[in-house]
Amino acid sequence: MEKINLIMKKIALKLLCSFIVLVPMLVCGQIELPPIFSSHMVLPRNKQIPLEGKAEPRTTLTITIGSQSHTAKADKNGVWKVNLQPMVAGGPFVLQIEDDQGRELTLDNLLVGDLWLCAGQSNMQYTLNMLRYKETPDDNYDSPNLRLCSVWVDRDYLPRKDVPNAVWQEVSKETARNFSAVGYFFGKNLVGEQEVPIGLISSNLGATAIETWMGMDVLKTFPQFDEVTQKVGKINKSFKTLDTELEKFRKKWDDKYYLKGPGIEGKWYEEGYDYSNWEECTLPAFWDDFGYASHDGSMWFKRTFDLDSVQMENDFNIVLNQIDDYDRVWVNGVQIGESFGKSNFRNYSAPKDILREKGNILTVRVFDVGGKGGIYTNAFWGNSILNGTWKYKKGVRIDSSRFPQPEVANGSPFSHPMLLYNASIAPLHKIPITGVIWYQGESNESRAVEYGSLLPAMIQDWRKQWNNPKMPFLVVQLANYRQEDAEPKNSQWAELRESQMKATELEHVDIVNAIDIGDANDIHPYNKKEVGRRLALLAQHHTYGKTLKKSPVFKGSTLSDSIITIEFETYGSPLKSMDKHGYVRGFAMAGADGKFYWAKAKVLNDTQVAVYHGDIKKPMYVRYAWSDNPGPLDLVNADGLPVFPFRTDDFELSTEKNRYSYDPHAF
Repeated sequence: MEKINLIMKKIALKLLCSFIVLVPMLVCGQIELPPIFSSHMVLPRNKQIPLEGKAEPRTTLTITIGSQSHTAKADKNGVWKVNLQPMVAGGPFVLQIEDDQGRELTLDNLLVGDLWLCAGQSNMQYTLNMLRYKETPDDNYDSPNLRLCSVWVDRDYLPRKDVPNAVWQEVSKETARNFSAVGYFFGKNLVGEQEVPIGLISSNLGATAIETWMGMDVLKTFPQFDEVTQKVGKINKSFKTLDTELEKFRKKWDDKYYLKGPGIEGKWYEEGYDYSNWEECTLPAFWDDFGYASHDGSMWFKRTFDLDSVQMENDFNIVLNQIDDYDRVWVNGVQIGESFGKSNFRNYSAPKDILREKGNILTVRVFDVGGKGGIYTNAFWGNSILNGTWKYKKGVRIDSSRFPQPEVANGSPFSHPMLLYNASIAPLHKIPITGVIWYQGESNESRAVEYGSLLPAMIQDWRKQWNNPKMPFLVVQLANYRQEDAEPKNSQWAELRESQMKATELEHVDIVNAIDIGDANDIHPYNKKEVGRRLALLAQHHTYGKTLKKSPVFKGSTLSDSIITIEFETYGSPLKSMDKHGYVRGFAMAGADGKFYWAKAKVLNDTQVAVYHGDIKKPMYVRYAWSDNPGPLDLVNADGLPVFPFRTDDFELSTEKNRYSYDPHAF
């Protein structure tokens, strides 16, 4: 599990550190709209659309689109509001906003249709370019009725009004290849089946646990999150407010308390400072690990690094990940950054004009205000600046019980509950969407049973916030991954799949099976095209009135002599074996002792399979595809969709007792 997390977090951090430049509003003169509104977007059909922007205070604005015309008055703060009346699918349209001073803002090439949110972690975030996707003869990027919107994900303690940035684009080879691959293929299939324009909003981040996408209200219903919800509730301030307060706090605090001690006074960060007699340590680590468990205050770290001629051509990225609690960083005597908050990620840039090819000196002052201190998160991607041998020296010592500590914005985007929801999902609730496609769960593997409660709760809360109690929510079940098992055994991956399936007990929540299109050696399987197609099959049923095409689902079982007959819900598509001899692999059987063995099986008819084992005379339980990776499977329906994994037993699962527990040093 640790290795999997490292792989996912490696990808996530690369993406997090290399996103688009933030643009707070679409602005023309004094007229502003939130970032989610821009040219090329899709507006929701048949829904009243709340539009809120900013303009010069007390000006009057005229808003027109199609045959509609509205007047709005900006208040003393410049805020104006109007509701666009419902429109039928179609376009393109032009949205024109003009104030009484002659200033204009125009959004052109707008379509009216259905909006789908593409959410989750890295398997939703992965783009065609990241997959190194190779076009096939049936691929083309001619989709005038499909529009793509990428949302910049961010963090906050409180729900935000607007996302930091959102970019709407028409489909081209370039835009499609840099969008969620699952999302793109989902949308491509939808627009190919009907004339309704489709807008896809991609808001996702790799390596994230489900609780980062859940809001405060729903998290409060689970006692395991009390420590976090109570702390955030007590703070009750946004990241922006905390940052502003920190800036004010530091005007006296820096000189009086924080920027003191022999390291600052002796300028240990300067070029030419002799640190040859400092002790050595290996980072990442807490300084408890090398004998300073009782030290609160500053610890100084230094190391050198070389660059090649190519690296010298640009500013150089220095990633130090998480540092407990505060830090200030210099390269060759020049300060390049500082941060506060033990869970936040440090990503600094050293200007190329201060760099040299040999012997660059990196200096980091770490300041701990209680508990463990250190540069503690492994650098498993990018350059090797962090990992390895450093020189270090103890700086000023403080009494943490008496040292004034500012409240700072602090929390990992990958594991801290509610942060991504507040900044990246909550602002979207004011825009009516048609539904959600969701690909997430890998990061909750160790708490798989708990996930069976969290996912339905999150779905119901999102529906409540969107005021759409029957909003379709379509889930991708985890694909096959890792090597095949020689014998049947417990599988957290299988337990997570079962929890995902439980969410479908809610109306208009459905799931696609990916048990046959994964990759034993890659947690990010290549075949996102088929995932998108299968999701579109569900959407065409739940939203567009088409016949349901879905993988067969376990319905029940009966015992006769030494054979257990399994009944499936096949949705009108009969069962068959893909094996030319009619073999059916993937079944395991157990008797009263609960010990499972690989079993034989055969298709009896359109909806039934017989399972048996020559050495188990009184079988009681059956499991199917209950494994991280069950290997090649034969049992499908007439549409080629594989049967969902299942079990007939009710044994306690390996993750049954595992629950979320707050860790201040979680990735």
